[in-house]
Amino acid sequence: MTTNVSVTTGTLEVPDARLYYEVRGTGPLIALVGAPMDADAFAPLADLLAADHTVLTADPRGINRSPVDDPDQDSTPDLRAADLARLIDRLDLGPATVLGSSGGAVTALALARTRPDRVHTVVAHEPPLVELLDDRERLHAGTDDIIATRLRGDVTGAWAKFLAQADIVLPDGVLETMFGADRTPREEADELRWFAHELRATTHWRPDLAALRTVATRVIVGIGEGSTGQLCDRTSRALASALGSEPVLFPGDHTGFVDDPAGFTTRLREVL
Repeated sequence: MTTNVSVTTGTLEVPDARLYYEVRGTGPLIALVGAPMDADAFAPLADLLAADHTVLTADPRGINRSPVDDPDQDSTPDLRAADLARLIDRLDLGPATVLGSSGGAVTALALARTRPDRVHTVVAHEPPLVELLDDRERLHAGTDDIIATRLRGDVTGAWAKFLAQADIVLPDGVLETMFGADRTPREEADELRWFAHELRATTHWRPDLAALRTVATRVIVGIGEGSTGQLCDRTSRALASALGSEPVLFPGDHTGFVDDPAGFTTRLREVL
């Protein structure tokens, strides 16, 4: 893996928040976007892409090092897209390629709709676009139950329900190890904010398909090879079908860019 990559950090004041961001490398701008995943989750991928790109990563508003003025403010895809547009403007290297994963893919799609002048290519990796599915009402009800379970303080119960709805199966004991063990106060706070103020707004967001079909921004739908049958496999295929395109397979599953950054980078370079 790439080592000794220089990282420049900064903070950008935006309405109601302060965004922490990192910049690596030189060349065409690519932004790596998560929600709720922060800049740290993308660091190995960013290091590899920095060989020939300027790579922007950031903590989404309300997560880790990006505090918000109102802790009760919901984090919506359109709000996060506006933040991303301002970050791209800050670097003055746009329009950018944007790789968004999960909720970050929804952010990237929102940016393509609202500010297509800021992004020439979106790689939407497994966006949870529940609104595109026929069983969306059942899934929305399940999400409400998941959130209520977490807000009652049942952490492992909420994650068990979330993973079941996402059709993700973990080996025995992994759930308790991941979410029942000691975690930092920051990790717990970020998790709670995601459940309370981000998950519902992200999964209820409906893309403007007509706009995405006609906008100049190139939209590529990505799916993990190991995600077959999972909820985000279904939502991603629904999006690709609605856009009249074929999804692109990437190594790994929903978090393939974390588990195999080298393989993911190779595939991303092929796609771009």
